[in-house]
Order: sequence, then structure tokens, then C-alpha cells
Amino acid sequence: MYLLASDVPSVLTIVFLVLAVGLALSFEFVNGFHDTANAVATVIYTNTLKPTIAVVWSGIWNLIGVLSSSGAVAFGIVALLPVELVINVGSVAGFAMVFALLLSAIIWNLGTWYLGLPASSSHTLIGSILGVGLANSLMSHAHTFGEGVNWMKAKDVGLALLISPIVGFCAAALLLLLAKAVIKHPELYKAPKGDEPPPWWIRGVLMLTCTGVSYAHGSNDGQKGMGLIVLILVGILPGMYALQMNTSVETIKQISITASALAPAYAQKANGASAEEADKTLSKYLKGSRPLSDSVYAALAQKTTEISTELQSMNSFKDLNEPQRRSLRTDCVLVSDTIKRLQKAGQFDAALEKSSLGFSNSLKSLTEYIPDWVKYAVALALGLGTMIGWKRIVVTVGEKIGKQHLTYAQGASAEMVAMATILIADHFGLPVSTTHVLSSGVAGTMVANHGG
Repeated sequence: MYLLASDVPSVLTIVFLVLAVGLALSFEFVNGFHDTANAVATVIYTNTLKPTIAVVWSGIWNLIGVLSSSGAVAFGIVALLPVELVINVGSVAGFAMVFALLLSAIIWNLGTWYLGLPASSSHTLIGSILGVGLANSLMSHAHTFGEGVNWMKAKDVGLALLISPIVGFCAAALLLLLAKAVIKHPELYKAPKGDEPPPWWIRGVLMLTCTGVSYAHGSNDGQKGMGLIVLILVGILPGMYALQMNTSVETIKQISITASALAPAYAQKANGASAEEADKTLSKYLKGSRPLSDSVYAALAQKTTEISTELQSMNSFKDLNEPQRRSLRTDCVLVSDTIKRLQKAGQFDAALEKSSLGFSNSLKSLTEYIPDWVKYAVALALGLGTMIGWKRIVVTVGEKIGKQHLTYAQGASAEMVAMATILIADHFGLPVSTTHVLSSGVAGTMVANHGG
């Protein structure tokens, strides 16, 4: 245990914590049968696998995808909210925020599932997060409306969600046309007859693509649930989860030394500007509500110096009390994200950029981690959800997107493109919608195949 006696949460806090984590896992459970149905639609509608076998197989690979994920998408989701809002999730308003975004996302997912609509759980969740962020800024007297959202991160996420379905539509259509030109097997371009399964080699291809989409869905969508649970844990139990408590003393000392070396370089770029309210200055810069100025560099230098000073004589984060851990996490996130944004804007020379990015990554290692139990819990919820309630969405994808029945080649093309698109998004830490990518891929193949 890493809590001091004075930091032990109250019974009411524990109850709310359990409810909040339970809701996050419920979202992933619903996500399982809502979104993963897209992955199994092609193998079921081409008679490649029996429905029961298909959903169990897909559930297993969703689970594997979650367990092997990097966590980059999870923290991309958390970054949609400003750091000061994340760290205050444990407040009464914070609990209301968490319950509001989770309940709204679950209700919408259940409603669209009931109607058989392949709507996006990713869009739903991200919309809910942006909604509570805006509501928070509207209700807070100390903030301007709109400051409850990290708009710079929202822009990146929004572009990924907007572009990925277009990529799915065009790439799947082109892949089908390419296959027709290169692979001269007429049976590949025919719809299944009754319950007759396809030739063995076509079944192999379709099983491979179903497996790939299921794995990719778990690795991307599963991280969204992880991000929510980490958001909850950091806000409610910062004494245990605000920092990576197992960080070695060598790592702590090295970060302190690097911070001490970089602070003067940042101060030099400030040109003598003062660093009043450094936290607010960096936070507003990251949210896009404050342009780059000398005061941003002054605030960055001040926070970097504070990190160096605090870590200098420290051997373990266990020596800090809850407020200190909370404060250090805030400083690490603000400094790390500011460095990343300045680097993207081309504000560093080659030498300073290299050392700054290394420092930023070191700070992220202190704050961006996912406890093993969170991975296992999300993997189980997503895997079980995959095996339940899949039929409504499958019928829509298999029968109602086009005017003709899905052919073997169409199913394989759509799933290959969906798998590749999602895995590329994983690499860049961007959340995308499995539903939109795959559904648009099916639509693209229908157009390419003159299927309406």
C-alpha cells in the first residue's frame, strides 16, 4: 500500500469509486457486443464460421488485443480534459462528471444497439468527454466557457475520427478492384449460397481478417476503457495512482539532473519574462486559449526547476503525501505536454529538441502507466461483451448497408483495410472508430462492386 494513514479514503469515496469503475467496465462490456459485431459480421454472413464460434473467437482476440496494447490511446482520451480537471475528479463535481459521461455513453450505445444501428462507441465516448468538459467550464466561476476542453488534443482526435472512415471507404473499394484485376477466382466475388461455406482458402482469408479486426478493436477500443478507469483512479486515489510508485531511485535522480540542466535553457528563451501563475499559463497554452509568448517559456523554466528541486533529494515517491503526489503529477504533465507542443511548433534547435523530448518522455513514464489489474478487467469486460448481443449489428452490416448480399471478396477487403487503419492509429496513439472504419469499408466495396 502507498497511502499514508491520513490519506485513507472514506467509505463513501470507496463506494463512489466502485460505482465509477463498474460503469467504466459496463461501457466496455456494451462496447464489446456493440462494436465487435462489425468484426464478426463478414465471417457469419459468408458462412465462414458459425455465429457462436465466431463471437467466441472474436472475444478471445479482443482480450489479447487489450492485454498487448501500449496505453497511448488511453492517455490520448484522458488528455481531452485539462490536467487540472483530471486531477480534481475526486471532488463532488468530479464524480458527477464521471457518472454523466459514462451513463450518457452507455445509454446511447444501448439505444443504437437496440435499433441495430452500427454507431460508433468511440464518437459517443469522446463526445461525452467533451460535453462534460464544456459543462464544467460553464458552471465554474473561475473559468471561461470552453476552457474545460483541451482543444489542441481534441483537434488531433477529431481529425483521426473524421479521416479514418474516408480512408476505410476508399481503400476498401480500391482493394476490391485490385483483387478483381489480379485474383482470377470467380467464386471469390460471389455471394454465399444458402448455408454453404466458402472454399477452404477463402475461409482461411476471412478468418484471418476477422482475427485481425478483433485484435485491432481490442487494442484500440479497449484502451478507451483503460483511459477512463485511469482518469477515475488518478482523481479519486491520487495517493496510489497519481505517479508510478515503483519508479527506481536511479530514474528519479536522472530526471532531476536533466531538469536542472534544461531549466536555464528555457529561462534563456523567456528573455527575462516573469512566470506569474505558471500552472495557469501552461494550462491555457496547452488548451489553445493562450498564444506562445515569453511568459510560457518562463513558466516552463519555473516548473522544470520545481520538478528538479523536488526530486533532487528523493529516493521514492512513497515519501510524498497525497497533495505532494497530486502536485508533482500536475507539474510533470504540464511540462511534458508543453515540451511536446513546442517541439511540434519547431521552437527548439536540434540539441535542445533532443534533450527536451527525452526529458518529456521520462516525465510521461512517471504519469502514463496502466495498472495490470485495469488491463485484465477491461479485457474481460470487452471479451465477454463480444460474446453477447451481437446479432442486431451483424444483420445491419451484412444485409442493410448495400442492396446486395456481401461477397467473400467484399468482406475480406473491408476487414483488411479496417485492421490496417486501426493498427496504424494505435501506433500514433489516436482513437478511431472500428464501427465507422469497417462500415464505411463495406460501403466502399458495395460501390466498387455496383452493389448500391
